[in-house]
Amino acid sequence: MNFGMQEIEHTAPNSDHLRTFVAIADCGNLTQAAARLNRTQSAISVQLRKLEDRLNVTLFERQARGMRLTASGEVLLPTARRALAELDRTARLFATPLAGRVRVGLPDDFDDTVLESTLAMFSARHPGVEIVATSGCTARYPDAVARAELDVAISSGPDRRDGDILNSESTVWACGPSLHLDATAPVPLALLDRNCWWRALGPDALDVIGRRWKAVYRCGSFSSLRAAVRAGLAVAPLPAGSVETGMRILGDADGMPPLATAHRAILVSDKAPPVLVTAMVDALRETMIARQ
Repeated sequence: MNFGMQEIEHTAPNSDHLRTFVAIADCGNLTQAAARLNRTQSAISVQLRKLEDRLNVTLFERQARGMRLTASGEVLLPTARRALAELDRTARLFATPLAGRVRVGLPDDFDDTVLESTLAMFSARHPGVEIVATSGCTARYPDAVARAELDVAISSGPDRRDGDILNSESTVWACGPSLHLDATAPVPLALLDRNCWWRALGPDALDVIGRRWKAVYRCGSFSSLRAAVRAGLAVAPLPAGSVETGMRILGDADGMPPLATAHRAILVSDKAPPVLVTAMVDALRETMIARQ
């Protein structure tokens, strides 16, 4: 029975439309997305418009500093990534096996499963490629990539402007289940004792609201930071994805201020083997998709 309401017909997007959409979402603006896809800005604007017309939605809000995903864009992004990953996997079925060496720098602010899954996936898919992997503080990665000491690296920070964005992750205050915070006493903090933005993240946020704190534990890695939290020694800022079962997340009700978001960007050396780097980046993106 027809009640006079017209049903909207949605046409399935093609892979070019989805690649354009993902590139714009990753880069945050049309100029960088066009460079990444080796196309003109006007061409990818047309592709985006066709995709929005096919789905009958608006996917981006155009702002002074770039493009921001709408609610519809946020819904589409993980599905688009999965669809492209499947298409790329199909294309590799009959591809010539890769060989050579790729040097990759990975952040230790990932939870451990990201590193394990990415390297295991890449090794299984490309057994002829030698991986030289480094995991740790990302502060030195931009210089290492620029000097061609690393072929590809993931660099993290609260306001990444270089490279393609791999993902963004909220940062939270974590503590052990038995730790009790006294509102009148300084917050006991576990801090990373190294030259990166994570070291000052917690103290700076507490200083802004005028809440006292004291460093009760200093360490050089996120694994040690999580150990201090599990033991109930201190509170620490952690990426949301690395919070472990049993840890307690603190927030406004506990008198704790919001923390900056961690943005992770993909940096590639101009001298890197492009095919191997692309394969490694694909493995990283697929791992991040699987976590969503």
